[in-house]
Amino acid sequence: MTNLGLPVPPGFTVTTEACRRYLATGDQPPGLDDEIDAHLARLEAERGKRLGDPADPLLVSVRSGAKFSMPGMMDTVLDVGLNDDSVHGLAAAGGERFAWDSYRRLIQMFGTTVLGIEADRFEDALAEAKRFNGAERDVDLDPAALRDLVAAYQRIVRAATGIDFPQDPREQLDMAVRAVFDSWDSDRARVYRRQERIPEHLGTAVNVMAMVYGNLGPDSGTGVAFTRDPATGAPGVYGDYLTDAQGEDVVAGVRTPVPLAELERLDAASYRELRRIMALLEEHYRDLCDIEFTIEHGRLWMLQTRIGKRTPAAAFRIALQLVDEGRISVEEALGRVTGEQLAQLMFPQFDPEAKPEPVAVGVPASPGAAVGAAVFDSDGAWHPGPVILVRRETSPDDLPGIIAAAGVLTSRGGKTSHAAVVARGMGKTCVVGAEDLQIDYARKQFTAPGGIVVREGDTLSIDGATGAVYLGAVPVASPPVVEYFEGRLTREQRRSDPVVQAVARMMVYADERRRLGVHANADTPEDAARARRFGADGIGLCRTEHLFLGERRRLIERLVTAVSDDERDAVLAELLPIQLGDFTGILAAMDGLPVTIRLLDPPLHEFLPDLTDLSVKVALAEERGEADADDVRLLAAVRRLHEQNPMLGLRGVRLALAVPGLAAMQVRAVALAAAARIRAGADPRPEIMVPLIGGTAEFELVREEIRRVLDEVAAETGIALDVRIGTMIELPRAALTAGRIAAHAEFFSFGTNDLTQTTWGFSRDDVEGSFFPVYLAKGVFADSPFEVLDEEGVGRLVSIAVEEGRAVRPDLPVGVCGEHGGDPASVRFFDRTGLDYVSCSPFRVPVARLEAGRAAAAAKTGEADTR
Repeated sequence: MTNLGLPVPPGFTVTTEACRRYLATGDQPPGLDDEIDAHLARLEAERGKRLGDPADPLLVSVRSGAKFSMPGMMDTVLDVGLNDDSVHGLAAAGGERFAWDSYRRLIQMFGTTVLGIEADRFEDALAEAKRFNGAERDVDLDPAALRDLVAAYQRIVRAATGIDFPQDPREQLDMAVRAVFDSWDSDRARVYRRQERIPEHLGTAVNVMAMVYGNLGPDSGTGVAFTRDPATGAPGVYGDYLTDAQGEDVVAGVRTPVPLAELERLDAASYRELRRIMALLEEHYRDLCDIEFTIEHGRLWMLQTRIGKRTPAAAFRIALQLVDEGRISVEEALGRVTGEQLAQLMFPQFDPEAKPEPVAVGVPASPGAAVGAAVFDSDGAWHPGPVILVRRETSPDDLPGIIAAAGVLTSRGGKTSHAAVVARGMGKTCVVGAEDLQIDYARKQFTAPGGIVVREGDTLSIDGATGAVYLGAVPVASPPVVEYFEGRLTREQRRSDPVVQAVARMMVYADERRRLGVHANADTPEDAARARRFGADGIGLCRTEHLFLGERRRLIERLVTAVSDDERDAVLAELLPIQLGDFTGILAAMDGLPVTIRLLDPPLHEFLPDLTDLSVKVALAEERGEADADDVRLLAAVRRLHEQNPMLGLRGVRLALAVPGLAAMQVRAVALAAAARIRAGADPRPEIMVPLIGGTAEFELVREEIRRVLDEVAAETGIALDVRIGTMIELPRAALTAGRIAAHAEFFSFGTNDLTQTTWGFSRDDVEGSFFPVYLAKGVFADSPFEVLDEEGVGRLVSIAVEEGRAVRPDLPVGVCGEHGGDPASVRFFDRTGLDYVSCSPFRVPVARLEAGRAAAAAKTGEADTR
């Protein structure tokens, strides 16, 4: 901003390199003190004041300056340079009340951020001062009350640390700089970086700036401005302004500010200048800008600007507005939105027909519908099930609770408060400034108008689009974006919803540019039809075992427990027409598109009775002399087939080889369904996938049986069938021998769920609820490897298999059908690795389409993957 000629208070920057050296060694880098002395001397000369001069002191702010915005996570100290002597010089220049207010702010901020004193100790002293003096707000305290409060704060420092508040201004500055460095490694900063996937090694700079004062009276103030609405994306002037306040008052939410538009009435000249600067900054950065400013006796000062956090809806709208304004390209616009944001727009919203009367209404800060149990601190937010975190205002220490909560509700603050900014950046529903709520932390409850008391554990619903707060669980409905993908919106409804319009346009841009196909995991005709509506290019995984859950489960039980060929053949005869009907419906729903059908792969424990339960049942019946012959026979079969680790037992290709006729029955059903569709004039494109192979011998045996059945059906029906036969790569050995397998397989599909389990040695069902939370909390994992692909390990196996497979068969089609196929970061990896398609659940198809388009756009512009 200085280079643009804007009114920025003078100062200097201590670089991130100094921070990294300090964090590595625990000491300030050699020569840093001398450099700070030199820059401080230049600052003093420019301002005509000396740091902490008792007659007319220069005061400075000490702020962080990390590469990526981390709102509220890093430490800031204002008014550095004040002490028991210089406060009188400041009073002579600006007034008694202003000086003592600034001094109490310094001690409070310095005490909490530099000395590590609990913030509540200062807040309690402030509350007692207001009670004793009959003051409703901080600004109502007179100079005498503030002097007493300074003395109380100094006693708190002495009691908590055993030392007096430092009186040497230069010592204050050095300690503040080190505190900002240290805040990079604070728990809240680490948690935030893990959440936002910000690299740990970057460190933070420290910006030392001459203080300008918004707490000099009614012609002064501080505010935060956005060049467009960060909640909706609508053009215009948005933000908050507080008279007679310093910057931290706005973001901390200690007082509810007025809308930024009110500044035009309060100070028209500053408002016009701010509007000019906002337009200049947005033109320069070509994006939504978040701006902090102070007005000192009618003079506007710019303190900070950064690319603004925004809601998913705003992200889509703003990106396309900038395209239409000619400021960015379509490729850049695709880089400005993410699959995670699109997924959030597909979350349910409150049913407009079912909303009761709200018990309170606050400021809508981050849209969405959140329902959960009320909790009043971060510890409570880890309560089982969804929760709503309720606070008077949030601070950086509340970050773990915000991450865990479904939504955030505060009684103070505006759209630029800490709660609003952090929740928006994380896509969390948030309502702030619900001033009618009287929150009692001690009793863990709040009182709403009418004497309604809501206690911890009571269910709340909050609407981040309207600011409404409801008691109980309000029913939710499908959001407009999902209705659009489902094809249920009228043309007029599409035109009237700016978010739907923006999503629709962005999806067109993504589809026009993406190289990567997007298929769906679908097991029924209904799922297949939905996947097609959501834009799937085919079915990448039809899990035939899912067709046998529910009432059909008994058929698989009978099949695998059969003790004679006749018994087995009888069950297979029953299964054939059922499978034929299934496959006919799926091929019809996806006519003209590929459908990859995986042979039966049931972990047997999912289809057999529980061994213990069945043993107890038979034993009790025998005691009564009422033993059932079928139960006794079934128990013997279950004991014979019982496995210690079913996920690594008789399943996949092993089942096809161990149960004669099973694979042949399924292939016959596929072939007959395809022949019937061709006879009807349709264009079925089935593919058959063999699961869980470890080497070529298994695959070749099953492939021969598949080919034999296909040829038989072709001869019987007189219809030529073009059915590719491939395999699922989900074991490390298969990935490492992919070249040999590719000599026989006509396509590969990576089952990254099981490949992750077998590579890491994890049983997903066991580990996610046991030690995974510890691993995530300690930073062993940034994300669960079952949600975001482990590129170094599992991804390396995928890369090896693709490279070696295509070395043998250059035109080998390769896809992925694990859960990672719908994860945005993983989709970008698969695009880089050269896969042909990803496959995911139908509801994740739009997300994968968008991410595939973003990957192609990034490749075109030469940009690295976004976080």
